Amino acid sequence: MTIDPKSLLQHLFERAIAVADPMQCIASHLPPPPKGRLVVVGAGKASARMAEAVEQNYETALEGLVITRYGYARPTEHIEVVEAAHPVPDQAGVNATRRMLNLVSNLTPDDMVLALISGGGSALLCAPIDGMTLEQKQQINKKLLQSGAPISAMNAIRQHFSAVKGGKLAAACTPAQVHGLIISDVPGDDPEIIASGPTVPPSKPLSDIQALAAKWHLDIEPSLIELASKTKRPAFANTSILNQVVAAPSQSLTAAKQAAKRQGCDVVLLGDDLEGEARSLGKTHARMVLERSKTRRASEPPLLILSGGECTVTKSGDGIGGPNAEYALAALIALEGAQNIALLAADTDGVDGAAEVAGAFVLPDSWQRAGAQKLDPTAYLSRNDAHSFFAALGDQLITGPTLTNVNDFRAFLIW
Repeated sequence: MTIDPKSLLQHLFERAIAVADPMQCIASHLPPPPKGRLVVVGAGKASARMAEAVEQNYETALEGLVITRYGYARPTEHIEVVEAAHPVPDQAGVNATRRMLNLVSNLTPDDMVLALISGGGSALLCAPIDGMTLEQKQQINKKLLQSGAPISAMNAIRQHFSAVKGGKLAAACTPAQVHGLIISDVPGDDPEIIASGPTVPPSKPLSDIQALAAKWHLDIEPSLIELASKTKRPAFANTSILNQVVAAPSQSLTAAKQAAKRQGCDVVLLGDDLEGEARSLGKTHARMVLERSKTRRASEPPLLILSGGECTVTKSGDGIGGPNAEYALAALIALEGAQNIALLAADTDGVDGAAEVAGAFVLPDSWQRAGAQKLDPTAYLSRNDAHSFFAALGDQLITGPTLTNVNDFRAFLIW
């Protein structure tokens, strides 16, 4: 069969995004309207699209406010959409979060708060603890993003410095009912980790903030660690809380797998929850794919190797390198111009790291074209500048806002 690897890989990526579109996954999870007020709140890269879906599927009166990333707003009539900064929070996010806390105050047991939570909410839903400035919170966030820490550790640290994360948003809604609808962007789909769990009562004791900071080499002011160590658990005695994950990485990878099979491919799924340093994982996967390619016969159908999860980057250079682009660049180096292998590594939210780029392709001629342009992939990787490398090659995937977020999508194709 004739293969257009770039078109096929992009089609599978788009299929993964389509099944996680809030317009497709919200309606069946909406609770019955309450006797009293229905207040909709939320935060994340998908929250505006989720709010749009809520308005289209409820016939009852509602009000609310959600916070999304700049450029991710959607048209809504009753739910206000505020845009703020991601991945480093800004004053717009702080102001909107404080307004949200005011909105859910003074509710009654007959009222319901519908919370729309998705990845990106940790930065967008931002209210520093008393005694901490936004600038101090921004500095901690920047250090976290460069530390290489997994998302579970990052969000455990963020909870310590937040007046709204770690279940505190739900506690502020007392005594109203709280119904959380969550789109997962974390390995394992743990609601406590997604957007740092604003509607989820902590199931474990608060982590030792000093130990976490030391483990990930974070230089945090001692006075802030002292402030955070005094964080109290919110009270939930009079709050009814139900959280549901309505879209997850596993569902999107399954959809891509089914689409690939319809195209005549064999498929291997490595998992939807892979973590680790992006360049290490890219190198490991590329070597595995090379070995598989050597054993496949010409008569066999194309083979797709899928994986998801969330890679991290320990930043030491001065480049613009998101985890998917860095994974792809490390894989390109390991593949050394293999002619029968292609790769797409991209983030389903359309933003890889801090760049307005979803990810990158590695195509059979990428290695040769890099050589022709005198681009040294190893040098680009060493300075964490994968996005610049793939931009020079014209091998970036740029989607714009996808309005959802179910983590990384990585697909190797062998034919």
